[in-house]
Amino acid sequence: MRLLLVEDDPDLASITRADLVRAGFAVDMADNGIDGEHLGSHEPYDAIILDLGLPGRPGLDVLKSWRERDNRVPVIVLTARDQWFERVDGFKAGADDYLGKPFHIEELIARLRALIHREHGRSANTLETASVRLDEDLQQVQVGDDQAHELTGTEFRLLRYMMLNSGKILSKSNLSDHVYDQNSERDSNLIEVYVRRLREKIGAQMILTKRGQGYVFNDPSR
Repeated sequence: MRLLLVEDDPDLASITRADLVRAGFAVDMADNGIDGEHLGSHEPYDAIILDLGLPGRPGLDVLKSWRERDNRVPVIVLTARDQWFERVDGFKAGADDYLGKPFHIEELIARLRALIHREHGRSANTLETASVRLDEDLQQVQVGDDQAHELTGTEFRLLRYMMLNSGKILSKSNLSDHVYDQNSERDSNLIEVYVRRLREKIGAQMILTKRGQGYVFNDPSR
């Protein structure tokens, strides 16, 4: 899954990004409200982490602008200002969740997962189908009672996105948009390579090829 982190504190931004990458997210960053608003308006993010106290343009104005343009991307607001009325203002502007600074990265990750799962119509905090279970903490996949397989970062991001969109045709460009950050080289042939590797771990029947269209995650056991 691909995130946007809009935070002007360079140390906090760097540490948070590194933790999120280790947790299996592709992360783009902006250090001001103007760039953050632009990226959030033009890139297909799965969620955005938005600080309120930003240079250039305040985070609350950025959020309002997205919502006025019907951009419904899930947004977690970060702020050191923890007054109750500021939380209310944030929710009125369209925030989906709120986290005060300082925060524990484990809580931020848990909130991100919950938001993304709900966005895809899942109430549970685990990703599983009839025969496939994806462990988001360990970044492992298990099919039935077989031994769990370790996944690389790209394999994990790809499989998670496919499982969250189970049954949908996903083009290579769509997959690339949600698996890689903006600085990564996006070669559509690499998607084919990683799909092949996933098939070796979970079975070829789990990921169907729709010629000229893309791929579908489809658990035949369900």
